[in-house]
Amino acid sequence: MTDTIKLSQARRGDQGVITQVGAHCHHQGEAVELERRLLELGFVEGAHVELLHEGLFGRDPIAIKVDDMRVALRRHEAASLTIRLDAA
Repeated sequence: MTDTIKLSQARRGDQGVITQVGAHCHHQGEAVELERRLLELGFVEGAHVELLHEGLFGRDPIAIKVDDMRVALRRHEAASLTIRLDAA
């Protein structure tokens, strides 16, 4: 059984593989721009991600390891990424 969640729902230590970037629904300019920026940062389908750290207040922002890079995102940005969690 595989669990697919939004990256914004992940907890510290969760690891997985990106299965979808953006909503693939291009009706809003902001959503298209966010998807483009995420792709430029290396958040591409098939990339391995791990949630390294969560902010103290509201668990925001989050620090994520994407392949060999570390990137900080706000949770509302991470909601645009769907991941398949690795088996525990």
